Amino acid sequence: MIIMDKIQLQELRDLPIEEVAERLGLRVKRHKSLCPFHTDSHPSLSYCTSKNMYRCFVCEAKGGTIDLVMRLLHLDFREACRWLADKHNVILDEWKPQTSDISHQTSLDASQYERFFEHPWLNEAARKFLFTERMLDERVVRWCRLTSWTDRRGVPWLQIPYYNKEGQLVGVQNRNLVKGALPRFRFPQGSECGIYNLPVLNLLKPGEPLFITEGASDCWSMLSAGHKAIAIPSATLLTRKDIELLRNLSTPPSQGGAWGGSFHMYPDSDEPGERLFMQLQQVLPNLVHHQLPPDCKDFSDYYLKKTTA
Repeated sequence: MIIMDKIQLQELRDLPIEEVAERLGLRVKRHKSLCPFHTDSHPSLSYCTSKNMYRCFVCEAKGGTIDLVMRLLHLDFREACRWLADKHNVILDEWKPQTSDISHQTSLDASQYERFFEHPWLNEAARKFLFTERMLDERVVRWCRLTSWTDRRGVPWLQIPYYNKEGQLVGVQNRNLVKGALPRFRFPQGSECGIYNLPVLNLLKPGEPLFITEGASDCWSMLSAGHKAIAIPSATLLTRKDIELLRNLSTPPSQGGAWGGSFHMYPDSDEPGERLFMQLQQVLPNLVHHQLPPDCKDFSDYYLKKTTA
């Protein structure tokens, strides 16, 4: 069951309407696209970016981001919210206390999950995803302690642990391994899935480059390519705590820092990717921008093309 507060709901409504339309398969050009709600040969669906709304002046279809997903994919309100959250890496709460007198926990109960990652096991779906489709280095999969499980409906899940710099388990991300299935991600109550792969910071040598990726998948590919890397889930999930950690990490040795290396990034080849780079650059002024080839949408795609070339 998805339980959203007003802030999370507003976050979904504030997602750029044209970006949502393009994720739905609509081709947006000059703030217009063909209307999918009636037979349309001339673009009649208009997008108002200032109000973040769409409207067709022929069939009168109109609304915001959630309305567009509901109508085009024939989903109910909650299913549309889940689709938007999965496509844009917005974490929705999986559980909340129903009454105010219940003493709810504010952090992950690590004792319930640590045993899953002590002896990781990969089912057939996970091995296919990680080694056949993603072509990751087995040493990286072991380092990240990726494991898998199958729910009561027979759905295979990849289980991804999040550790802080000290190696303590602080979050768990479950990824659905059935393509196109919803929900795509699940997070146990209290999971802190902020910056991913923080233990790698303990292995940095003075002056060594550190790559920042968007999402765990790109991080696995970067590690498999031989680089030390951490991952940001998305621009919408860059918390003050994460920003402070990055700022402290970027402190040069002359000012008391221990590392003094450089940050590097291959932003995803879309507007959200560039937006995340610009946000990170405000925190890390010396962040180095690397351009992906025109035919690659993200670093995972680039890594696959280089590996199979």
